[in-house]
Amino acid sequence: MYERRILPFYMTYPLPMYYQEEDSIIRDLEYLQQMYPAEAKRYQKMISSILDRLDYEGSMIYDEYPDRWQLYKLSMDILDRIKTEDKKKEEEERVPPEKWEWMGDMIQILLFYEIYKRRHNSRRGILRF
Repeated sequence: MYERRILPFYMTYPLPMYYQEEDSIIRDLEYLQQMYPAEAKRYQKMISSILDRLDYEGSMIYDEYPDRWQLYKLSMDILDRIKTEDKKKEEEERVPPEKWEWMGDMIQILLFYEIYKRRHNSRRGILRF
């Protein structure tokens, strides 16, 4: 004999539970970013302020597949800005040139994490890609 069962509303539309998981992921990421070393925090704040200007509808950071070259160019522009700001520190204290070799990679990683946070921010509504 066939017995009809009525599913509760929350089981028929499980999407809100997905957003709760997404919110917990973003909270974890933000918590871990608070534990960055001081220099990385400073760079992350600079990256965040630059991405605030790129945070508009139709921006390249919200493309389904962002262009690798544009993101690389953006990270190199950020690195150039950091270099010019750190010129004053280099005059006061000697900074080794090896620092800039790995700094580009770190800036790219911080940039990608910040873009990830903005693309998955629940305050903006549905996932943005």
